[in-house]
Amino acid sequence: MIYPLPAVMVSCGANEAEYNIITIAWTGTLCTNPPMCYISVRPGRHSYNIIKKNREFVINLTTKELAKATDWCGVKSGKNVDKFKAMHLTPGKAQVVNAPTIEEAPVNIECKVTEIIPLGSHDMFMAEVVHVQADERYLNSQTNAFLLGDAGLVNYAHGNYYEQGKHIGRFGYSVQKKKKGAKGKRQTK
Repeated sequence: MIYPLPAVMVSCGANEAEYNIITIAWTGTLCTNPPMCYISVRPGRHSYNIIKKNREFVINLTTKELAKATDWCGVKSGKNVDKFKAMHLTPGKAQVVNAPTIEEAPVNIECKVTEIIPLGSHDMFMAEVVHVQADERYLNSQTNAFLLGDAGLVNYAHGNYYEQGKHIGRFGYSVQKKKKGAKGKRQTK
């Protein structure tokens, strides 16, 4: 009942012959310093052994335009099909890891596995974030912050995909002090 979750495509493989994509909803941030995240993968999935062997992967954020490919890559096995070709996705060159990025994704998070924790039905791959690539179209020109709402990111909850909702506030907005404007009106930043 912890929802919604990000719906991401994780790309893996050290060379073109083993490149694969797995759709993951069980992923998230673990730590800021050092930057760390995780993905949880069933040991029976084709990508599991690729990630375990190479100890690296790329988390590719997905958008409304990538929703069909995201779903398809989650139900088809890379044992039987080249998911990049079938979904007309472009494997890109990562900056630090050997695993490919997905060029159509607005954000690619390159990760190196630090620990694998068996949890039951899934194993958690804890990883250090070693590089992030972001589509400049979605970066605020003044703050360099990623504009989540503009990217049309996709979430997953109870077997359904959803486009990310609208912005309702910034961290700390509930306690932000109001400033008086030039005409005596109270304004917030």
